[in-house]
Amino acid sequence: MYNPLKSPARFPLLFLITAFVFVACHRDDFTPKPRGYFRIALPEKNYRLLDSIYPYKFEFPEYAIITPDAQALKETNWINIDFKSFRGKVHMSYKKIENPGNLNIYAEDARTLALKHIPKASSIEQQLISYPEHKVYGLIYNIRGLGAASPYQFYVTDSVHHFVRGALYFDAVPNSDSLMPVIDFVKKDIDHLVQTLEWK
Repeated sequence: MYNPLKSPARFPLLFLITAFVFVACHRDDFTPKPRGYFRIALPEKNYRLLDSIYPYKFEFPEYAIITPDAQALKETNWINIDFKSFRGKVHMSYKKIENPGNLNIYAEDARTLALKHIPKASSIEQQLISYPEHKVYGLIYNIRGLGAASPYQFYVTDSVHHFVRGALYFDAVPNSDSLMPVIDFVKKDIDHLVQTLEWK
């Protein structure tokens, strides 16, 4: 009895069947899935008051801790607000305004430090801060862009005695796509800090 699989033509036949299977299974409508990121669990927002030895006071989140700035130990009023669960930190520096000319110098320094992110930023939006009841005035720099090291910076002053600058940083490779939920979450905490800030 004739068996096609034992004939000399079996190799071309197997090749044709295999090729038919690959061609039949090919789909032209394949669409790659977008890159996904791990879901980040965000805590409930609760605040407590920082009212200590510093010449300012404000409310900060319960899930953050206040530490002295280890890089500037001589500046006793410089602090960090550590968001350890997010690997984020707000660096806050304080300057006493000794004479009216210093205010312009400090404000220009804050502007220069924010604009250093221009090469990596897609945009830098400025937002005025004005809380006359607490004598708190200043600017927020909202820095957008995939490679920007600091997505949010600000400075506030009473225009006479006090000047505070803050900058948000993460101990991670700058990628605003994956960090965006955390950035937006911490931005609200910084806004709350500024809204509740008072001078002593």
